[in-house]
Amino acid sequence: MPKLVRFGVSMDAELLAAFDGLIGRKGYANRSEAIRDLVRDRLVQTDWDEGEGPAAAALCLVYDHHTPELSGRLTRIQHDYAESIVSTLHVHLSHRDCLEIIVLKGKPRLLQELADRLLATRGVKHGRLVTSTTGHGLA
Repeated sequence: MPKLVRFGVSMDAELLAAFDGLIGRKGYANRSEAIRDLVRDRLVQTDWDEGEGPAAAALCLVYDHHTPELSGRLTRIQHDYAESIVSTLHVHLSHRDCLEIIVLKGKPRLLQELADRLLATRGVKHGRLVTSTTGHGLA
């Protein structure tokens, strides 16, 4: 188990009250847990931005499968990045709309490039890339 270190933080009373409200709504047991998550999130974002270490991501796409040639374009793009794709899940949301979740791993720059290409494809209605890394005790 890692050694825990205590430290003090000074904060404006209004900011602390807002933070306490947030951690209460999110269900944190205490401030320490919430602060640890904030620090981890910032470290992951910095790792992702610097783009050197191993990374993982989930790309969620919602698209209209009736858009001409869309399925073929999405598949061709994914094949261009086959080494980065771990798994995909395809869900039929309605007669027209599909949700695709693509699990990715590799270098952040390459994963972001793949996400940008897929998200910019005509017929994709919405999407989001959720990123992570394996650094800073997150593995």
